[in-house]
Amino acid sequence: MTHKNLVTYNSMISVLAKNARISHARQLFDKMSLRNLVSWNSMIAGYLHNNMVEEARHLFDIMPERDNFSWALMITCYTRKGKLEKARELLELVPDKLDTACWNAMIAGYAKKGKFNDAMKVFEKMPLKDLVSYNSMLAGYTQNGKMHLALHFFDRMTEKNEVSWNLMVAGVSWTTIINGYIRVGYSQSGRMDEALDLFRQMPIKNAVSWNTMISGYAQAGQMDRATEVFQAMEERNIVSWNSLISGFLQNNLYLETIKSLVMMGQEGKKPDQSTFACAVSACANLASLQVGKQLHEYILKSGYMNDLFVSNALISMYAKCGRVQNAEQVFSDIEYVDLISWNSLISGYALNGYANEAFKVFGQMLSEQVVPDEVTFIGMLSACSHAGLANQGLDFFKCMIEDFVIEPLAEHYSCLVDLLGRMGRLEEAFNTVRGMKVKANAGLWGSLLGACRVHKNLELGRFAAERLFELEPHNASNYITLSNMLAEAGRWEEVERVRILMRDKRAGKQPGCSWIEVQNQIQHFLSHDPAKLRPENIHIILNTLAVHMRDQYNIYDMKSAFDIL
Repeated sequence: MTHKNLVTYNSMISVLAKNARISHARQLFDKMSLRNLVSWNSMIAGYLHNNMVEEARHLFDIMPERDNFSWALMITCYTRKGKLEKARELLELVPDKLDTACWNAMIAGYAKKGKFNDAMKVFEKMPLKDLVSYNSMLAGYTQNGKMHLALHFFDRMTEKNEVSWNLMVAGVSWTTIINGYIRVGYSQSGRMDEALDLFRQMPIKNAVSWNTMISGYAQAGQMDRATEVFQAMEERNIVSWNSLISGFLQNNLYLETIKSLVMMGQEGKKPDQSTFACAVSACANLASLQVGKQLHEYILKSGYMNDLFVSNALISMYAKCGRVQNAEQVFSDIEYVDLISWNSLISGYALNGYANEAFKVFGQMLSEQVVPDEVTFIGMLSACSHAGLANQGLDFFKCMIEDFVIEPLAEHYSCLVDLLGRMGRLEEAFNTVRGMKVKANAGLWGSLLGACRVHKNLELGRFAAERLFELEPHNASNYITLSNMLAEAGRWEEVERVRILMRDKRAGKQPGCSWIEVQNQIQHFLSHDPAKLRPENIHIILNTLAVHMRDQYNIYDMKSAFDIL
């Protein structure tokens, strides 16, 4: 084997291992007539990438020679598997005690598991420390939310690079989210201001620094600030765009998600699978079929249809737009489906009222030895609820607990209560709530209240409403529902008391929002917003439609009406 072939084989081993084809990588390794140290290390690194620690150790033990990288790889294998004692034993056997790579791997392993005392002992014992050693300790503190320790350690560092600064900025940003200092819509931005102060102090800011700030603001629900940071960047990479686009999606700003994708193209940037998945999800939430179809075509041209993340998003999009056949086609075109693919299809059937189809897919899923999870059963219970199949729903609920040992979540109970409530089995629904092992949330009590209104059970409805007043004191719809139930029963004094309570709690309704797709553009409307989209023209069209509906024989050219827009 020539040197050129050896380099090629080593590269192929790495590529195969990184693409979940570790058995093919090993076959190639075994066929090699000549191997060098890189060959052995590449194969061990492949096992590390695929979390196969025993196979990595076997190969490590039979290596004809080892270098510092070999030892560091094996230590990392153990730390990632949580076998810290094995890793520490191996560290003691490292022949070159002055090499920092093995020590740094051990520090990172302890720090990621939150064992800061052990990490510090290794750090202090190191004969030589480099910047990676300091950053490994710093990463452990920041990633575990120990910002007071991180700040103290950061101040001790005599030398800091971009990684050090980025860790601190990211640490402050994510700790903000973890500790709940900022919530969407509340603008309590004290902790993000700390991140901004650190960001401004950075002597050199790279793309990671900027992207971290964008992500931090997005996770905090401050998309205006995230956009300001994004616009201030001189050079934006794909991560910058994806941080902004995913931020819009996470904060339910679906139109902005799609608009950002358009802007990205206008700036000559090519989207990747993450960009497409976010944009498709935005279309799904808007039920924007035409834009979703255009995105599908764009994805095909860009070569990302083989990406599972994108395909699963397309299944959900078509299902939410009512195009179940398109969703089925995307599913059937996927070469290797995963659990999310199955769940997306089942949820799509449930959403559109195709209970029998959902049952068939569930059976097919089991026949292919795919184990369902919590999301699968939410889909199945929802399918039963929409089809009014109470007994089947109860069977699936029992199957989930007994056959698959899945602890029910509030979402499962909510589906079950909704199912029983629709069928008028209110006492069973209430007993389900009382027998829950998890705390009932607002969605669950809301399902019960809605069922009580439909079936005119005032006393149980009152009880559900009172629980909702505790959980959502500012949600006006709960007060209004109970008030209407009382009014229907002629209990006017109680109606007045509910209205006074609603006023005292300053409960209000979110303005209603509707949207429509016209000429491939999504137009949205807020209630009591007459300034939106030339209302006089909209009224002309609505009046025309009213005339058309009154006289079924009246022929009217609707195209000319829409031309007004």
